[in-house]
Amino acid sequence: MSLKKERFHFIRQQKQCHEHCCVPRCTSSSKFNAVLSFHAFPSDLELRKIWLVNIRRDKFVPTPHTKVCSLHFLKEQTILPKTELGTRRLQKGAVAVLFQWNNFTIRPPRLTVWERVQVNTPEAAGHEQAMDCTPLPDDHDYHKAPEAAFLDMALDRIQELEEKNEALEKEFKELKISCTFVLERFIQSDVNIRLYTRFPNYREFLLFWELIEPSVHKMVRASRQSLQPIDELFLSLMYLSAGFTELDLANRFLISTSTVSRIICSWTNFLYTLLGSVSIWIEAEDVKAHLPDDFKEFSDTQIIVDCTELKCQTPSSPVIQSEMYSPYKSHCTMKALIGIAPHGPITFISSLYEGSISDKEVFRKSGLIDLLTDDMAIMVDKGFLINDLVKCKVYCPPFLKKSSQMSAPSVLKTQKIASLRVHVERVIRRVKENKLFESVIPLSIAGSINKIFAVACLLSNYQNKHLVK
Repeated sequence: MSLKKERFHFIRQQKQCHEHCCVPRCTSSSKFNAVLSFHAFPSDLELRKIWLVNIRRDKFVPTPHTKVCSLHFLKEQTILPKTELGTRRLQKGAVAVLFQWNNFTIRPPRLTVWERVQVNTPEAAGHEQAMDCTPLPDDHDYHKAPEAAFLDMALDRIQELEEKNEALEKEFKELKISCTFVLERFIQSDVNIRLYTRFPNYREFLLFWELIEPSVHKMVRASRQSLQPIDELFLSLMYLSAGFTELDLANRFLISTSTVSRIICSWTNFLYTLLGSVSIWIEAEDVKAHLPDDFKEFSDTQIIVDCTELKCQTPSSPVIQSEMYSPYKSHCTMKALIGIAPHGPITFISSLYEGSISDKEVFRKSGLIDLLTDDMAIMVDKGFLINDLVKCKVYCPPFLKKSSQMSAPSVLKTQKIASLRVHVERVIRRVKENKLFESVIPLSIAGSINKIFAVACLLSNYQNKHLVK
């Protein structure tokens, strides 16, 4: 059925109140419509349900003031008034069926220019006839095939533009890398890699990354969108190796300080768990197999131990301050025991203790005693009076005792032990080359300093070569 569409002219009406159509997408109002009429919902419940379904108003409760305009009804359903001042009415059982969603539009579509202007003049008709009958002259050769030279020139130009585009993309990538503080920026600089990570070069760092990468997906990362995992590791190593503050790292990597803090905490826990799961204690047979020539006189040496101290912030509590104060450093410190094999790698790391504790007490609490057997020997400094704690042999420089001068054999023994025991001090110096330990440790990281120190010691085995061949 074809519906005839008419044009409506809107005229403003002077009324105190105006009616509006409740059909969706219909903006009809009695304020500007003298031609339209507005009809209330029928009182018959069944017919009212049909109206609600047709206008697509689910869960809608009409009121006596809810109206539907006459645009949505067929002309056959409308009863015209007998007088001009009368009101239009609907026939009994009338239902609204004309809407925008069934291709009914209130305004007719705009006519085309040929529909709006009719050309009836003889000149126009003659011109139209001439256009139909007279062919246009062939004044161009667009339809002809281009010459081979033109094609070759176009292909050369396309290839030139592609090469230029690739060069610009490469230049943009290099410029982007140079403007951002990421690991890729320092691939060619061994000096910077050593400064920021303590690894000798990028190749050694990449070998370490290949060892831990299979387990990275298991960790809960702090920034899944801002940084790549390898750059997060780079940031954590910079915090440890270069001693940068969290604010400095946030400015370099263009992230917030809270994100930097979470990255450092996450990677410290991850490396502490992952590297700590690998046993660094070396069995006696393997130690003897790699024993340097200098240790032939002390061939049963299993481990060389020494203590080291880290300066920390002075606590406000006088009781804690007295426990943390170290007479040797004249400062509040934290003390740890480090043990190495004769050929150099770290094989034992203790927890950090208060600075006032003695070396002997640190050795007793560290748990190293349980790893030593009767056929082993341990090399220590004079401060470790541990002969009564262990059953194994102890190589320690002899004391002067009551004599005024040390005997020649004692002097030679002291020199030999000192020349061998110096290796543990060199390893400790490697660990403390991390700038974080050169400054005073703030109490804000006291809860995680044990893990940070253990990670630094474990990383030292990957970052450095053996001290003794």
